[in-house]
Amino acid sequence: MWIYMCFYSIMMTLFLQNHLAISSSYDENATHLSPKMQKLALFQFKLSFTINSSTAEFCEDAPSVSKTMNWSMSSDCCTWDGVTCDHMTGNVIGLDLRCSHLEGSIRPDSTLFNLSFLQNIIFDSNSLHGELPLEIFHLPNLEVLSLEFNSQLIVKLPKHKWGSSSNLQLLALTQTTLSGGIPDSIGYLKSLTFLSIFQCNLSGPIPRSISNLTQLTYLNLGFNLLSGQIPDSLANIQNLGILYLNNNNFSGPIPRSIGNLTQLLLLDLDSNYLTGQIPRSVGNLTQLTLLQLSSNYLTDRIPDSLASLQNLQLLSLGRNNLIGPSPSWISNCRELSFLDLSENSLTGPLPSNLILPNLTFLDLSHNSLNGTIPSWFFHSPLLTYISIDHNEFTGQVYVFGSLEMYSLKYLSLSHNNLTGGLEHLPWKILTYLDLQSNMLQGSLPASICNSSSLDILNLSHNNLTGVLPSCTRGLNYSLSVFDLRMNSIEGSLPSALVNFRKLRSLNLHGNKLEGTIPLSFSKFDYLEVFDVGNNQINDTFPLWLETLQNLQVLILKSNKFFGIITNVSKIEHPFPSLRIIDLSNNEFSGPLPAKYIQNFKGMMNKDANKMERTYMGNSLYSDTMMLVVKGVEIEFIRILTIFTAIDLSRNKFEGEIPEYIGNLESLRYLNLSHNNLTGHIPSLVGKLLMLESLDLSFNLLVGVIPQELTSIYSLSHLNLSQNDLTGHIPRGPQFSTFENSSYAGNFGLCGPPLSRRCIRETQQEEFEDDEDDGFFFSGFTWESVAIGYGCGVVVGFVVGYVMFMAGKPKWFTGIIARELGLKIRRLEISVGYQPNMNRILI
Repeated sequence: MWIYMCFYSIMMTLFLQNHLAISSSYDENATHLSPKMQKLALFQFKLSFTINSSTAEFCEDAPSVSKTMNWSMSSDCCTWDGVTCDHMTGNVIGLDLRCSHLEGSIRPDSTLFNLSFLQNIIFDSNSLHGELPLEIFHLPNLEVLSLEFNSQLIVKLPKHKWGSSSNLQLLALTQTTLSGGIPDSIGYLKSLTFLSIFQCNLSGPIPRSISNLTQLTYLNLGFNLLSGQIPDSLANIQNLGILYLNNNNFSGPIPRSIGNLTQLLLLDLDSNYLTGQIPRSVGNLTQLTLLQLSSNYLTDRIPDSLASLQNLQLLSLGRNNLIGPSPSWISNCRELSFLDLSENSLTGPLPSNLILPNLTFLDLSHNSLNGTIPSWFFHSPLLTYISIDHNEFTGQVYVFGSLEMYSLKYLSLSHNNLTGGLEHLPWKILTYLDLQSNMLQGSLPASICNSSSLDILNLSHNNLTGVLPSCTRGLNYSLSVFDLRMNSIEGSLPSALVNFRKLRSLNLHGNKLEGTIPLSFSKFDYLEVFDVGNNQINDTFPLWLETLQNLQVLILKSNKFFGIITNVSKIEHPFPSLRIIDLSNNEFSGPLPAKYIQNFKGMMNKDANKMERTYMGNSLYSDTMMLVVKGVEIEFIRILTIFTAIDLSRNKFEGEIPEYIGNLESLRYLNLSHNNLTGHIPSLVGKLLMLESLDLSFNLLVGVIPQELTSIYSLSHLNLSQNDLTGHIPRGPQFSTFENSSYAGNFGLCGPPLSRRCIRETQQEEFEDDEDDGFFFSGFTWESVAIGYGCGVVVGFVVGYVMFMAGKPKWFTGIIARELGLKIRRLEISVGYQPNMNRILI
């Protein structure tokens, strides 16, 4: 973006300087207003706008008042600010009202369109809105039309021949809303030399008629939604010097014909969906100073023909699928100051004989480059940015302490195989240092205390030993990130660490730290992340951290913390911003910290799902943490700002779960397992409608599972095992997905998914069986009994005698046994006995 703005501002300034002073001819046969009437038209045009001083955000050194403030009918309009007149005729030929704080719309009947002599109209970074009338494109002498940075202005280009087509030389519509795409009629503007339709929500293809603009020297269609292939017809614009097609949806190959644009100084095709090889014909563009093809899907090797681009100052081919060794021909590009080959599949060692005296930016990260770091790195005195992380480089890290690298500010060497200590690094000049995931040894040097400009320091995942530095007062430390995760740092936390007062993230997870947390840490006013998990700290809960207004992540897990966390706070709202707290695997006891839970305002945003998804940290550093989620420990490489979690598991907390935990409406993960909690599960837990994981296992909870939990549709993990819960497992859409393991060890629970059936269900089934038998007997009316009585009584005695003699009066005994069996069945269920489900009731 900064590259675009730099080139663009230069080109626009030069162009406008040439045109604002020009007095061109006009059609003498047309009807024109006299200079006096032109003055009146201008004044009426002014009255159609209001003044809004907040509209000049894109203007540098914008005037505090509008240019139209001194317009008065008592003075000559040619003396008005922003008005240019022909010095021979007195006709108004230019209107430059950029940064004039104008707000309003241009109506179709505006007096502006009566100014037929107008050659230049410039209304940039005002606040125009509504739809731009097509009449503006039919002003007969119009040469310059610039309406940039009016984001609410809707522009539709004429679909047929433009009235000003023979004269228009500059059309700039950057950051307006251009609907309807680029029409074929654009091809009529054969005098056009400058066309900027940047970031205008354009869609559709580039029309082939654009090849008619043979005078065009500047074309910017970047940051739109244009699609299709880049047309071969662009090669017809032989005078083209600047071409921006970046940040669109172009697909297919880069046309070989692009090599015909031999006057190109700048070619930007960044951030599209381009495929295939980089054409060898690009080597014909020997005037190029900027070549940007990054963030596409380009394949194969970088062509050697690019060696002819000896004027190249910026080369960006990063984030593609390029293969092969790093190009040795780059040594021909001695003017190169910016080189980005990152995120490809380049292999092998770097060339050892490069001489790039003007190089300031170097990014070779995320490749498969190997070998030692060549010496030319350290003989490039202008280098300020080096990123070679995520490769396979070897060697000693101390080589970056070269005295010639006096400009170095950004150094990223992470995820390599570098060894050695940290003593000789250029601590005094660095602002960013990332050495994580290497094989560094030794202790932290005292020279860290001299790094007054250092902002981000990441030394995590190494083999560093020793103790933390105890830097004295006096320096204005700017350190905001101090990341020493996963090393072997020993000793205690020094109180003097608080001298880094601007720390935003302090991550010491996974070391061998001992002792207590110093009271001085309460002075970390900017601290957002504090992680000392997986150490050997032996302390009570650090109550003074409750005063940190910006603290969002607190991780004390897997240490030797002990004792009761008091429910009495010294301030009204402790931990007001906390979203993630992990105290798991310690020796905390007593009741849950109800006072804190009640005030976790950072977990009470019921509209959290509507918020924009952003991550903690910035473009240079993303906060990281380890957290047990759904029973598995996971490393979160980045932390969403809407992520919330409470993990108090594996302690000795006792007592009941506080009801007002239901107020934490944006809570996503809750783990209170492996404690001694008693009482019921609060029904208000059902208010946690964003909850994704709930683990209350291995406690002493009693009572039923609240039916309200079935309303948490986001719940994907539930563990209530090993408690004393009773009753029917609630039924609901989400609960039907949980397996037996979610309820194991609760012998009083029944119902699906358990095979243990509830008494009420069994009673219902038995009642239905009784109803069936009753239906059978209900068929015997008094008439049928009377009819059968006379003829059946003898037969009945005979049958009864036979049954009695056979010893099997089943029908009679079955009626008696049914009632007894029902009582036995109920007793079996109450003790957990599982009968044969295929049994037959006699």
